[in-house]
Amino acid sequence: MPRPEVKFVTFSIDGREVEAPEGAMLVDGAKYGDVEIPVFCYEPKLGEPVGACRMCLVEIEGIPRLQTACSTPVRDGMVVHTQTERVKEAQNSVVEFLLVNHPLDCPVCDKGGECPLQDITFGWGRGISRMVEPKRHFKKPLELSPLIAIDRERCILCYRCVRFSQEVSEDYQLVLHERGANSFVGTFDGHPYVAPFSGNIVELCPVGALTSRAYRFRARPWDIEGAGSVCTLCPAQCNVEFTVRDERVLRVLARENAGVDDGWLCDKGRFAYQSIHSEERIVQPLVREGDELRAVSWERALEAAAGALAKAKGKVGAIVGGQTTNEEGFLLQRIMREALDSPHIDARATGAAVPLELQRALAAPGLQATVPDLEFAHTVLVLGTDPIDDAPILDLRIRRGVRRHGVKLAVATSRPSALDPNAKLWLRYAPGAEQAFVAALDAALSGADGFDALAEAADADPKALLALAAMLTADSGSADDGAGGAHGGEDVVIVWGERLGVAALPALLNVAARLGLDGRPGAGLLELPAGTNGRGLREAGVQPNAGPGLAEPTQADGKSAREIAAAAAAGELTTLYLLHSDPLREHADRRLWERALERASTVITHASVMTDAIREHATVVFPAESYAEKEGTVVHPDGRLQRLRPAIGRPGMVRSEWQLLTDIAQRIGHDLGVLTGPMATQQLVAAVPFYAGLTLEEIGGRGVRWQEREAAAAAPAAPAGPFDAGTPAPAPMPNGALRLGTFRSIWASTEVEISPALRFLAARQQLEISPADAERLGLVTGDRVEVGADGTRVSATVTLRGNVPAGTIFLGEATAESSATELLGDQPRLVEVRPA
Repeated sequence: MPRPEVKFVTFSIDGREVEAPEGAMLVDGAKYGDVEIPVFCYEPKLGEPVGACRMCLVEIEGIPRLQTACSTPVRDGMVVHTQTERVKEAQNSVVEFLLVNHPLDCPVCDKGGECPLQDITFGWGRGISRMVEPKRHFKKPLELSPLIAIDRERCILCYRCVRFSQEVSEDYQLVLHERGANSFVGTFDGHPYVAPFSGNIVELCPVGALTSRAYRFRARPWDIEGAGSVCTLCPAQCNVEFTVRDERVLRVLARENAGVDDGWLCDKGRFAYQSIHSEERIVQPLVREGDELRAVSWERALEAAAGALAKAKGKVGAIVGGQTTNEEGFLLQRIMREALDSPHIDARATGAAVPLELQRALAAPGLQATVPDLEFAHTVLVLGTDPIDDAPILDLRIRRGVRRHGVKLAVATSRPSALDPNAKLWLRYAPGAEQAFVAALDAALSGADGFDALAEAADADPKALLALAAMLTADSGSADDGAGGAHGGEDVVIVWGERLGVAALPALLNVAARLGLDGRPGAGLLELPAGTNGRGLREAGVQPNAGPGLAEPTQADGKSAREIAAAAAAGELTTLYLLHSDPLREHADRRLWERALERASTVITHASVMTDAIREHATVVFPAESYAEKEGTVVHPDGRLQRLRPAIGRPGMVRSEWQLLTDIAQRIGHDLGVLTGPMATQQLVAAVPFYAGLTLEEIGGRGVRWQEREAAAAAPAAPAGPFDAGTPAPAPMPNGALRLGTFRSIWASTEVEISPALRFLAARQQLEISPADAERLGLVTGDRVEVGADGTRVSATVTLRGNVPAGTIFLGEATAESSATELLGDQPRLVEVRPA
């Protein structure tokens, strides 16, 4: 869908001739003439203006009454006045009325010093009050949720929080109770406001009515500093500003970037900063002595690690976690390949290594969709992923496209998605049948033989598949048939998850080719990797079958993550290097990884928190930096390189990890030639042809998509399709048992578990089951059950979900206890469920 064409018109404001975009609201158009119009309720991100506060009244020639600048669009030749006596009197009165019931408690209010009401009262208020009557009072503060406190006496009824709940996050929990002067904000049913994006209302509130319980009374604006960086807690990579006082992060605010996050944050990104200063954090190097890990000096830890690596030359495997920066991953792959002759390094937690020709085809610059494309495409297909868990902010972007621009949304997943209610079409397939499903979609688009067999292999509804194919191929002229029909249009964006699996990728590329996505602006593919920096690490060469820049490896292909585990369990690899990775928690087949870690003679890890894997198996533990302390770059799923900047000093004995890697390399006898963080970035840029010439200054605070630079022409040539999709194996039939599907909740992470504000959200194992299967098994919501296969059992609490297909259950991965990874192997599983 083409972006709205911007046309500029000329209008007059306070005697100045100003050019502004046609259709822009006056409050925004006035800024082009350096004129400020005060507002409280207006916030463009919330959608259509409501004109609730009346603070923005202006006088427009030809219109007898004062008009709200927030809801009046700019017109050519319009003459506007903001400084007349009528306007001043109206604005003075609005401020006076707002202060009738607002308490004068600025000295103890968290908003004091950064409060729009304070600023506007000084700039547009009378300076005196005629009111002597008692103000209204409420019990305060109340816990609107475990994260947010509400002081209803301060509320000016701007509706921002309610509009966010109803029109942005669409959780519909916040409402206005009562009427008139008795109105107040609350939840519809009186329950706590618990939602993935609830913390945004604190930042939206223009007064001190909504405050963060984690930040409340911690600092005043003149005590703090702001430091911009990037959140690395999920692949969305939202731009953030850390509020810092005395080398401690006290708050995280959104740093709006329209190409990334649109100025929103999920609650994990907003409140998990507390993990940075947790008492559970590892802040000094540890070395195993006997059965215990003991704190040691850096010299001893480095010697122990370097000695073990040198001794195991050729028999080392490295697993790299998603929060690793490009520079750290690049340096580690250099050590593995150049110093240790061990190309066994992987950053993928799911499945086998992706063949290099498929990687190059998927990374073709012309096939890359951007985040804003989700808002303006004709059709968005969400395939094999749920953005609310994998990249939450993209969930909001898709909702905005559907709500504001009429984007046609289709959802094709094995598990019910949070976006199902917004979709024109949603359909399910069996867990593990992704290859068969995408191949069936390809057959439906091409009209090839075998469609029915492929749909059956995927256990998907063939009629729904054909409807999806028709939706994706409808031309733009019929994008809306006037009867609510689901027609796709020319610009199609496919958002797919790494969980889709390697086997499904050839068919996915064939689908993209049939839809003509390559080279079409506003269309393309957008992968959501399992790890935050999954894309950047692959481009930096952190994979077994490709070097930096997706180049041919200089050595024989190494082993993938699962192959590393199998080789270590068999004794073929003797040393494991875990960089920000806990394979017992994050990788499938926990039993295999337990054998691998047990058999390995040395396990070296970088970690910030003690986990079971570290406590039981680690030989050397290096304290890891938090994302607020890191220096380096990461790559957004759409190819945007973003810069991490240190906001605080490192606690205890923590050191920069790029420096740690160079020190290890030197002790092995291999000088990486890196003395500073920027030097590591320069080496990375020189090694990746399509990053050529990129500098940290160019990346700046907003990031740079490498596909939009001239160097993108140096990207490796993508092979021409069509690709051989292979013969998909049919999904296992339940036959009395149940198919096991898995997912990873946004709350399944150590950062959530050790952040006091978020502990109540920490993921606990739940069994998602259809009502039909629950009735057959005699289960109800809240029952405790055991899920078992091959002698392994996982405990869970039953939750009924209406859209779960009969014969299938879902369990969460990466939970602190009873993770579904204990049941996962290299093939789809059938499991049994019985009461605990």
